[in-house]
Amino acid sequence: MADPSSYRPKPGQIPDSPGVYKFRDDHGRVIYVGKAKSLRQRLANYFQDLAGLHPRTRTMVTTAASVEWTVVSTEVEALQLEYSWIKEFDPRFNVKYRDDKSYPYLAVTLGEEFPRVQVMRGAKKKGVRYFGPYGHAWAIRETVDLMLRVFPVRTCSAGVFKRSAQIGRPCLLGYIGKCSAPCVGRISPEEHHELAEDFCDFMAGRTGAYLRRLERAMQDAAEEMEYERAARLRDDIGALRRAMEKSAVVLADATDADLIAVAEDELEAAVQIFHVRGGRVRGQRGWVTDKVEAVTTAGLVEHALQQLYGEERGDAVPKEVLVPALPEPVEPVQQWLSERRGSQVSLRIPQRGDKKDLMATVGRNAQQALALHKTRRASDLTTRSRALEEIAEALGLDAVPLRIECFDISHLQGEDVVASMVVFEDGLARKSEYRRFQIKGFEGQDDVRSMHEVIGRRFRRYLQEKQKSGEWTEEPPAPEEGNGEAGAAERAEAASPEPDPMAGRPTDEEGRPKRFAYPPQLVVVDGGAPQVAAARRALDELGIDDVAVCGLAKRLEEVWLPEEDDPVVLPRSSEGLYLLQRVRDEAHRFAIRYQRTKRGKRLKSSPLDAVAGLGESRRQALLKHFGSLKKLRAATVEELCEVPGVGRKTAESVLASLAGATPAGPAVNTATGEIIEDDGAAPATSSPERGRDA
Repeated sequence: MADPSSYRPKPGQIPDSPGVYKFRDDHGRVIYVGKAKSLRQRLANYFQDLAGLHPRTRTMVTTAASVEWTVVSTEVEALQLEYSWIKEFDPRFNVKYRDDKSYPYLAVTLGEEFPRVQVMRGAKKKGVRYFGPYGHAWAIRETVDLMLRVFPVRTCSAGVFKRSAQIGRPCLLGYIGKCSAPCVGRISPEEHHELAEDFCDFMAGRTGAYLRRLERAMQDAAEEMEYERAARLRDDIGALRRAMEKSAVVLADATDADLIAVAEDELEAAVQIFHVRGGRVRGQRGWVTDKVEAVTTAGLVEHALQQLYGEERGDAVPKEVLVPALPEPVEPVQQWLSERRGSQVSLRIPQRGDKKDLMATVGRNAQQALALHKTRRASDLTTRSRALEEIAEALGLDAVPLRIECFDISHLQGEDVVASMVVFEDGLARKSEYRRFQIKGFEGQDDVRSMHEVIGRRFRRYLQEKQKSGEWTEEPPAPEEGNGEAGAAERAEAASPEPDPMAGRPTDEEGRPKRFAYPPQLVVVDGGAPQVAAARRALDELGIDDVAVCGLAKRLEEVWLPEEDDPVVLPRSSEGLYLLQRVRDEAHRFAIRYQRTKRGKRLKSSPLDAVAGLGESRRQALLKHFGSLKKLRAATVEELCEVPGVGRKTAESVLASLAGATPAGPAVNTATGEIIEDDGAAPATSSPERGRDA
């Protein structure tokens, strides 16, 4: 690890002008490329106290061994040079979008003597007109098959074209009218090139004028009683309309725009792009990236624009680019796009109307792409194994934590305080063992005290179950058969005479394993050092010393350990950090869902709801005036009449309704018959997703 002060340039050496800078490691490899309006100010930010830097930036500057820069005239030149260097050096700390698949394009080789229509992938070539990208190659072939009836452009390979020219006979497409057969001279090179240009114009969205021309020609042929020609033109129009129907109409006919949406979390981001030409969605593509540098949504958008239009010129850059956040500053990026197009390009955030609605659709696609990517990543057995090994190494555990339990606290301004417990075994969620806790011993925004109580209650139950079943030695959990991509291998192992993975676990009267009798190897809490200390203190009070504890702080994704002053910072690309984040986020989601359910039930179950003629406004006024239902129930009719809007008749109805309402009794544990004074838990549900009240 290098000390940044060892290679820090003197302030006077750094120019105060626009430019692009490169950080290199001790092997001379470029690890980061950035641009700046003022090189002096930007580079000074990297050489401050390491404690004040973002963890990702801190890792970069301590990995680097030197920094160099190049001065340019304008911010637009800096943007262009930054893109060129990122493409050339592929720095490890820059955002790098990777396609979630290879997208096919419909390509027309206008640079050839006889242009050819074909499906192309990979890098774009000069002299080729591209349309797309499309989601599937078969979608391109279906479109081309319909279009060839009207635009019989060559689609054969160079070998087939040359052979047909040698033997003097066209291929099958030439015989059935789906190729103009330039190989045998049925059409001149100029005429064939003009045909290819018409094909490109139609695909580019200029469809209305061409269809109207065909319709006029059909009517003229019918008036001249050339019915066969009129029927052929009618079929051509129908084929073109079917080809157009394959692209959804979303905006006005003259709209050419690209819509870019971003879905992100602390570790990854997904970008989705919809290409709209002539008001129709002509293509869609997406990228997923690891956030190895500290980058905002605006920064992600700027990187996406660089990758999307870095090699594009002309019509490939649309008149309008709609984004969720504008790069800062936006003027150089907009000027750069305009230069690549050759005319003005509008870069903006849609505020209303159809474009905003379509942007919401693109955003939903980005969210789904990110969720699908996470699912695929989590289902890989090798990746999960590596994640568990990285966690064990980072936390200093003797063995990989095959069972991880994560706890989170949720409340709304100190009311309806609840907690969640989620369980991951072998890196996969075990929703049947999720638990939820009600915390009623106190109210307020004291997450540390709540965490101490929840951890204590969970492990007291563990000790009780362990005591009932005698001295029971816990074995590591075996993965469930059929989970994820490991299902086939696990089923194969199950075919051999192996012992039952459930054997040795304590069970209840019905033979089901007792959930709280199965301890985790690692407890993760949502929070920093205070929450971790509370969890460790709860375990120490119960004499449990064989369960590791850590916390994951949400802001910087730092891992905190008990009695440690500094957090453990895992690499941003670490599979171990990714797994801890998934566990933490699942606990957070489960806690919020339960808290919202409780809050909704509380608001809906007020005795005041049964009072006829008492609306929401007057209910709120009564509760605000008296402070609680208890004080309201003890009030007199005259005191109720003091509330604005409440008359004597209404006051009498309110008191009569409150007098008839029966206060809820204490909750009872259905298994033991004991009263749960601190929980008041609802009956357990059989749904694995909802979990059970603890």
